[in-house]
Formats: sequence, structure tokens, C-alpha cells
Amino acid sequence: MADHAVSDDPQVQAQLDRLWSLSPGADILGLERITRLLERLGDPHRSLPPVFHVAGTNGKGSTCAFLRAAMEADGKSVHVFTSPHLVRFNERIRIAGQLISDDQLARYLERVLDIAEGVNASFFEVTTAAAFLAFAEHPADACIIEVGLGGRLDATNVITDPAVCGIAQLGIDHQAFLGDTLDKIAAEKAGIAKAGAALVTQRYPEALHPIMQEAADRAGTLWFGQGEGWDAAVYRDRLHYRDDLGRLDTPLPRLAGAHQVQNAALAFAMLRHQHAVPLPEAALKAAPLWAHWPARLQRLEQGPLLAPLPEGTTAWLDGGHNAGAGEAIGAYFNADRLEGQKLHLIIGMLANKEVDAFLAPFVGKIAHIHALPVPGHDHHPAERFAAVAAQWGIGCTAHASPAEAIDAVAAVAGNVPPKLLIGGSLYLAGEILRLNEQLPD
Repeated sequence: MADHAVSDDPQVQAQLDRLWSLSPGADILGLERITRLLERLGDPHRSLPPVFHVAGTNGKGSTCAFLRAAMEADGKSVHVFTSPHLVRFNERIRIAGQLISDDQLARYLERVLDIAEGVNASFFEVTTAAAFLAFAEHPADACIIEVGLGGRLDATNVITDPAVCGIAQLGIDHQAFLGDTLDKIAAEKAGIAKAGAALVTQRYPEALHPIMQEAADRAGTLWFGQGEGWDAAVYRDRLHYRDDLGRLDTPLPRLAGAHQVQNAALAFAMLRHQHAVPLPEAALKAAPLWAHWPARLQRLEQGPLLAPLPEGTTAWLDGGHNAGAGEAIGAYFNADRLEGQKLHLIIGMLANKEVDAFLAPFVGKIAHIHALPVPGHDHHPAERFAAVAAQWGIGCTAHASPAEAIDAVAAVAGNVPPKLLIGGSLYLAGEILRLNEQLPD
């Protein structure tokens, strides 16, 4: 799918324009093109600091945030490659802890595009090559790489000798690329397994265990699944983790949602099943409170977009868009958190996402649905959300913009502070952050 990246910096925009003219404009999985790009650049992916490679349907970005927080709590410098971005393209590439500057980004994109003729590389492949080139040319203690799509054929999977590989929650998403069953998706994700690097995963149904074990055996490594080689649970408002090395007791994550406990625990398990970047226990204990990952049940500030709403309004933003994300977000909004109210839901979703599967966990928790387009992308029309609203016996209103939707919520709320959830798409989430002047840093 197209990323529709733009930049306020003319140098970066010039390279993005070049990229659009050269790129096929669609996701194409496979390692042939990225391998050719990297060969022409001198194989920078073979000169990276120790790599922590993270896959998963949901939670991989948050797991990356916990990994980074733990390492930086110990004073380590960390490169990070994630996708997609929310507001600025620069968010994808973090060099030794800092977002890549516009000048650096323009130069690295230019260097990749200058040698890309005839490769027919995708947008993501060029971006991956630029990130690896930047990381190879700047010193750091570690490198955190998030898989873009799937795992086995993802452009990031050219990495041959990671320190450890992790897989977060599995779910049905991107069926056109990964298959329409959990078995097929699990096999694709497990394709990141490499010899000499532990494969660490969250807890999966027993039916998937043979798939993980087979992937580990084929790669020549060991699989450590939650409940098999390690485990974690919440007890008395603390995160309790254990594995063969012993026990760890930490604060609960600052990131909202019970699912973040499992993402933090996966990060702990990855860190404790590798030897390239040793960390003291104190760094792991600091990570749950240090980690930050925008547009994941993020509390919005009273910025320009939310200004029409009454003081005391509680607004959350989440870019989740599949069944697993819906379950996690829906579970967060329990009776205690809703305090007798129901949510106003402002939502826009890409056309290839399953509306019913995502919204099912919100039955009985929504007062009104406010449907939005996702500009620049094929998206579900308002009628799709209206059909769900009709089944639930609530109203649905179509709006042309986030500001219009906020005004509608404000008109209904009057002087009573509402509870508001904006979600359904990371692209929409990025636009919300931009309009509310809460740019990720």
C-alpha cells in the first residue's frame, strides 16, 4: 500500500518525489530487490550494531519501544527503524537515539535512489536501504529493526546474524500477502528466525507451536515461547517476569492497556535471551516507565483540534485496525474507565480492513459513531459504519474532516465533558496528531 509520505523540507520532498517516480507504488514482498540495492551500496546491513529484529501482527512497535527504553536507561545508544510514520517521514529512522534530520534523510535517500535504477524497488525497500546505510555509518550499541510486513519475505529480513528475534501478537491482517489463516501468518512471521539468535515469542495457541518449532529447527536456533521458556503476569499492580535466569519484578507499563504488559514482557525475554548487549536488572525495571509509543491508546492534550470540546474531556487516540487491536482497545474501556458514560467514536479505516472484526469488542460501549475518510487512501465509506451502528441501535454521522467531527461531538456534549476515542487507522492517527499539534519526537 502506498505510504503517501510528504515533507515540509524541500530537499526531502525532492527525494520523495524521485522515489514515487521510480517505485512501483505497491507492496511487493521478496528479498531480491533489497539485496541488489544493498549490494550496490556495499552491503551496509552486514555492518550494523547488534540487531534486535521484531515481527508480529500487533504490538511489534510497542515491543521496540520497550527494547529501546531498557537500553537507553542503561546509557546505551540505539538505532531504530520502524514503520509507518505518523506525521513526519523522519520518525521511521532514529540514529543513535535521535530522529534523523531532514538533511541526513535527504542525503541518504539520494544515495540510495542514485544507484536504484533498474531494480524496481518499492517505497519500503528504498527506505529500508537508506536506514541500513545510515545505521552502518553511525556508531551505536544496538539496532532495533521492526519488520514492515510479514517476516520471511520482508525487506528487513536480509539481516543474517541478529542478536535475537522476537514475535509479538499474531492475528489476521494483510491476508492478500500473508495468507488468510493464522497458521500461514505464523509461518510467515517465524521466517525471521536465524541461526545463533534465539526466537522469542508471546503466548500462542498450541496448534501454532509446531510451526514455531519447525521454523527454529530449520534456522538452527532455539524457540522460547511464552509459557514454554519464559512467562509473565500481573500481580498486585506489578509486572512479574520469570525465565531460567530468575525472576524480575517491575512497575506496570506507562503505555495504556493490559496488552502492553505482554509487549514489555516480550522485550524483557528478548533482552534476557541474547548476549550481545548485556543490561543490568535496573535498566529492565526502568523500561516500563520510560517507554513511549504514540497513537497507542495515547491520551490527547487539549490542543487546537480538541479546543471546541469542554474542559475535562478525555480523548484517546489509537491507530489499531484489526481484530486483535480491537480486542485490546475494547478491553481497555471497562466500566470503571468509562465511569457510566459511553464513548463517542471517531473512526476512519482503510478499505482492506475488516470493520466488523475490529468493532465487535466495542458493543455496548459506543454512544455514537462519527465516520471519517482517510485522505489519500482507499477507505470504507460512512455507510459501512452506519450499518454497524444500525445493528447496535445507535446513530452514525458522516463527516468530511476531523475538525467537523470534533465540532459535532462538542455540540452534543454541551457542558458535560465527553469521553472520546479516535481510531481505526495509523494514517488517520497521524493526521490527528498533526492537527492537534502533538508531533511525535
